Amino acid sequence: MSKKLLDVFKGIVPDTPPLWMMRQAGRYLPEYRKIREKHPFLEMVCNPELATEITLQPIKRFGFDGAILFSDILVIPEAMGMKLNFFEGRGPVFDSPVKTKADVANLNIESIKGNLSYVGEALNLIKTAMPRETTLIGFAGAPFTLACYMIEGQSSKEFIKIKSFMYQQEPAFNTLMEKLSHALVDYIELQIQSGAEVIQLFDTFGGILSPSDYQRYCLAPTRQIFSRLKERFPETPLIYFVKAGRNMYSLIADFPIDGLGVDWMTPLSEATTLPFVVQGNLDPMVLFSNKSVIDREVARIKAEGKHAKGHIFNLGHGILPQTPLENVEYLCEAVRGLG
Repeated sequence: MSKKLLDVFKGIVPDTPPLWMMRQAGRYLPEYRKIREKHPFLEMVCNPELATEITLQPIKRFGFDGAILFSDILVIPEAMGMKLNFFEGRGPVFDSPVKTKADVANLNIESIKGNLSYVGEALNLIKTAMPRETTLIGFAGAPFTLACYMIEGQSSKEFIKIKSFMYQQEPAFNTLMEKLSHALVDYIELQIQSGAEVIQLFDTFGGILSPSDYQRYCLAPTRQIFSRLKERFPETPLIYFVKAGRNMYSLIADFPIDGLGVDWMTPLSEATTLPFVVQGNLDPMVLFSNKSVIDREVARIKAEGKHAKGHIFNLGHGILPQTPLENVEYLCEAVRGLG
């Protein structure tokens, strides 16, 4: 059976673009909140049966063309030996953030696949249970975004600790990025071997860097991940999403990737000049508007997407927990030409 999302990467132009949403398995869904009442977040991530059920919830409700694994980007640093906690209203917190060269040296990348075997189990279960026409999407966080959490210790608005470490302890920072690059290749290889058909690398904080800093500190280790994966799995489409990454486009134009995620702050028309399938870029806040606004923005994005090598409809970042379900339903109708 043909898979609409995969077909786009093969150069097949569908009548309407394939559709999925970042964070589509999450807090905006009542069925997710019901499970969350009984289980801590990390338990849901680490339990293959629960992760499977949550992954499939938005597929059952909306029929998205892609099912993205329910997990978290921070399973990688935890697998490397860092203690991770999630607190309501605060988010992820590491007990002992990376502060020194010795902290970097203590990070273990030798047992990534073993420590994250539950992810492979979940993917195998999802692959068996999901509709045949749905594409299974795996994902991971990019090295710099992971480093931000590992050094800051939690979410940040100023990013003082990560940038201070990067500038003042450059050799240690480079070692951290190299370790993360190796760990990520192993982790994504596990996902592909377990059934993931497309991989997306999230660089949520990549846009906080100047282009020169991105080129100096991030370009090589990020490119290395894609190069190694493309050598091992040439048929698996790879998508790179850099939030606020508009200024990086000239630097990543020759990345060995297949797709580029575009945030809502960047005109899709700029991304369509690159040799990639583009994905995006609806502002998540449009889902708090009304049908006429949704129709207008969907029509604009679909029109701009026609100029790309291929187009996957998505948001410009993750869906927000307060999003009205009826507007998600209408978005699906609008994208599919049914609104």
